[in-house]
Amino acid sequence: MSAFTFYIPTINLMGAGCLSDATDEIARRGHHKALIVTDHMLNRLGVVAKVTTLLAERGVTAIVFDETKPNPTVDNVNAGLARLQQEACDCVISLGGGSPHDCAKGIALLAANGGCIKDYEGVDRSAKPQLPLIAINTTAGTASEMTRFCIITDESRHVKMAIVDKHVTPLMSVNDPELMLAKPAGLTAATGMDALTHAIEAYVSSAATPITDASAIMAIQLIAKHLRTAVQQGDDIEAREQMAYAQFLAGMAFNSAGLGYVHAMAHQLGGFYDLPHGVCNAVLLPHVQSFNARVCAARLKNVAGFMGVDVSAMDDAQGAAAAIAAIQTLSRDVQIPAGLELLGVKADDFDRLTENALKDACGLTNPVQASHAEIRAIFQAAM
Repeated sequence: MSAFTFYIPTINLMGAGCLSDATDEIARRGHHKALIVTDHMLNRLGVVAKVTTLLAERGVTAIVFDETKPNPTVDNVNAGLARLQQEACDCVISLGGGSPHDCAKGIALLAANGGCIKDYEGVDRSAKPQLPLIAINTTAGTASEMTRFCIITDESRHVKMAIVDKHVTPLMSVNDPELMLAKPAGLTAATGMDALTHAIEAYVSSAATPITDASAIMAIQLIAKHLRTAVQQGDDIEAREQMAYAQFLAGMAFNSAGLGYVHAMAHQLGGFYDLPHGVCNAVLLPHVQSFNARVCAARLKNVAGFMGVDVSAMDDAQGAAAAIAAIQTLSRDVQIPAGLELLGVKADDFDRLTENALKDACGLTNPVQASHAEIRAIFQAAM
């Protein structure tokens, strides 16, 4: 086996009420002025005020940048960086789901390294660690609060750039399920299926290891058990907490094992049509795994077992088919749209989407490499 590197934040706080502990730690580390990167909705709902109050009680001033878009852009990053520099902030706090986290990573990376965020597309392109970043999570899905992945939309190219860089790993991640209560069912479903995609893609990845396997397996089991409840009963603190653990475990898996063509393709849909990332992943996941089954049917059979299917009498091919069916059933149960056509995707765009997907760094660890025709066929099957 080749050398293996495991990436994770230095400090990871989990469980109900840990937000208060996080603000204690921020103050203990000597930070005095933080740029909070978030979105308009969390600001309106009072979540931002809750964090700024806790920080103020500890002597930390908060400057709020709440302009993050659902698919954060190059302009988003530049605007946030300008605010940080204008206010002379000494750290960045991201508050929300994957969008604020990714935007904050871009801001913190540029604050330390300079240049334009486009300069860092690809793998480990930066020279220096980013400005200290504390990532406070409010959804259970992307795991961006603890990964080295940063996804930024280049609006000029209609492309989501995958920045995979050890220097964008946050200093601290915070998963307080009290911040996740009463989130809309649609958001809960999309982020939960995003986490499932992370876990499955990491489990079948060409770079999987025993460590990433252990994380992925537990994530799949927890999601299969708790996602339906979290969607249907948004105030169930147990389901929310277990989904928080699940998405974090999935992040531990893919942060080191990488992802695959589900993400490489979903990034193009998000960049081109401005679609929700988790929904795109959920629609594509069974179709990409059908393609992958030619080389990893045994692993997919295991996935079916982790999702609660009795696979004891099945061969590998049957088990792989059962895994794909279980994924589709879970998607239906949490009301994910059945196909890309319902999301406004057009077949006329397949060639451009396919070309860009084949350039996406996430595809490098897919268990089997695909041709242009094969990726195009997956897009077609997912319609």
